[in-house]
Amino acid sequence: MRGLGSTGRAAFASIVAVLLTGMAVLLGAAPARAQDTFIQVTPNPARAGSRVALSGSCGDGNTVTATATSDAFGRVVLMPRDGMVTGNVTVPSSKRPGRYNVHLQCQNNRTADTTLTVTNLTPAQTPAPTMSPPPQGPNTGGGGTADEDGSDRLVLTGGLTTIGVGIALGLFALLRRRPETAVPRRSPGRVR
Repeated sequence: MRGLGSTGRAAFASIVAVLLTGMAVLLGAAPARAQDTFIQVTPNPARAGSRVALSGSCGDGNTVTATATSDAFGRVVLMPRDGMVTGNVTVPSSKRPGRYNVHLQCQNNRTADTTLTVTNLTPAQTPAPTMSPPPQGPNTGGGGTADEDGSDRLVLTGGLTTIGVGIALGLFALLRRRPETAVPRRSPGRVR
């Protein structure tokens, strides 16, 4: 540290402080979770007599079952899966064409709604299926793709730690270097 001078010591201290603060924040931060509540139906529109997939989010309540109800198909229990609640149901073949509300009821009292369009067209006549857009898009700050065990945070912390150790070792090696002095060397030769 003596070879750095006051400016170098201040820069070194700043780098160390930033690295330590960053690691403390990362180690203390909880993984992000989606907080929006939504329900979607795929395919939409759906032909009467066809099977549809329901997927939704109850915000922080995606680890327990939820219920989807609609005049199009009745009541369905949605099961937790991959950070969401999901289920499948068949629209009865006797269901009249039209637009039907689909209501999500979560155990944490959150609710969401979307619309399912039922048609009586044959598969060749049915427009290309699309997903019904949720009323609000989910927060994607980790959401269903975030690791439950927090291993993503461990990888990031390990990477930052490795960078910090590399910087510290580089500075240590820089400090250990000693400039050569201007003392002339004696050449080995004859002794007088």
